[in-house]
Amino acid sequence: MAHSIDDLFSDAVRQLFTAQCTPQVVRDVEAGQSAQPLWQMIEASGFADALVDEGQGGAGLSLSAVYPVLELCGAFALPVPLAETMVARALLAKAGVAVPQGSIAMAHARSTEAGGVAGGNVHGGQVADWVLVSVGADHATLAADVSLLLPVAQANKSNAGFCLDARLEWPQSVASQAQRFPCQHNVKELQACIYAAQLAGAMQAVFTRTLQYANDRNQFGRPIGKFQAIQHQLSVMAEHAFAARMAAQMGCRSSTFMPERLCVAVAKARTSEAAVEVAALAHSIHGAIGFTQEFDLQLYTRRLHLWRQAGGSESYWHSVLGEALVDGHQAPTLDLIRHVTDIA
Repeated sequence: MAHSIDDLFSDAVRQLFTAQCTPQVVRDVEAGQSAQPLWQMIEASGFADALVDEGQGGAGLSLSAVYPVLELCGAFALPVPLAETMVARALLAKAGVAVPQGSIAMAHARSTEAGGVAGGNVHGGQVADWVLVSVGADHATLAADVSLLLPVAQANKSNAGFCLDARLEWPQSVASQAQRFPCQHNVKELQACIYAAQLAGAMQAVFTRTLQYANDRNQFGRPIGKFQAIQHQLSVMAEHAFAARMAAQMGCRSSTFMPERLCVAVAKARTSEAAVEVAALAHSIHGAIGFTQEFDLQLYTRRLHLWRQAGGSESYWHSVLGEALVDGHQAPTLDLIRHVTDIA
C-alpha cells in the first residue's frame, strides 16, 4: 500500500515517541528530571519546524497535515510542549522574528505595575525553554496587543496546579529586551485547537488500554469484558472517543497553520465534553487500581481533566457557537453546521 508524505511524517513521529517517550520517561519528567534529553531528540528530528514555511527552513505543512502529530502528543502523554512549539515557531517565522532553539509554550499575560510581565498559569512552564506571551495594553511600557518571546530561565517561577505547569513572572529588565511583534492571533483559539487534538489522542489511548484490561482481567472465571455491563461501558467510551477524534480533526481543518474559530469551537466543546465521560468510565472499569501512581492509566486521565479546561472548557466554546448561531452569523443554521463539520 502506498503511503502519503503525511503518513510517513506521522509514522516517523510515532516511532520516535514509542522509543523515547515511554510511560517511565513521562513519570521521570513529572518527578522533576530534566526533559532536555527527550526534547533534544525531538529537536534533532526537525518535527518542531513542521508548520514553518519551507523558505524559512521548515517543512511547510498545514495544520490538517500535522493533525496526526498533535494527536500523538496526547496519545503518548508527551511531557514537553511540542504541539505549542510547532505553532509558536510558525507564528514567529511569519512575523519575521528569529526562531530560537528549544521548546516554546504559549500563554496570555498581563503587565505588572513594575513594568514586568506575569504569565499566570503557563501550561508546560516547568519544562519549556521559552514562552510566547500575548499582552494587552494595560501598561505604558508595552504596546497594545503585542506578543513577546520570553525565556523561562529568566522568570520567577512558582508551582501551578499540574506538575508540568508553572506561574511565571518576568522583571521589567527582561521584558524590555524581549523580541516582540504585533499580536495577530488568539492564544485561546490556538490552545483550544491544540488541546482538542491532544485530548482525542489521549482518549484513544485510554480506550485502548481499558479495552485490553477488560479482556485480560478475569472475574468469576471469565474476562470482565464478557459481562454485559462492562460491554455497555466500553461501547459508550468508544462512542465518545471516536466522536471526539472526528471533532478534533474538524478543528484542525485548515490549509495553513491557523485554525478557523468556529471549527475550533466545535472541536474543543466536543472533546472537553467527552474527556469527562471517558475518564470516568475508564476508572470505573479499572476499579481502584486505575488511580494508583504505578498504573499507567492515571498518566492519561489526569491530562484529560487538565486539557479539558485548557484553552476553554466545553461551556465556553458552546457559548461561542451559540453566539455565532444567534447573533453573529448571517447564514442559515444548516449552512453553518455543514461548514464547521465538513472535514473533506
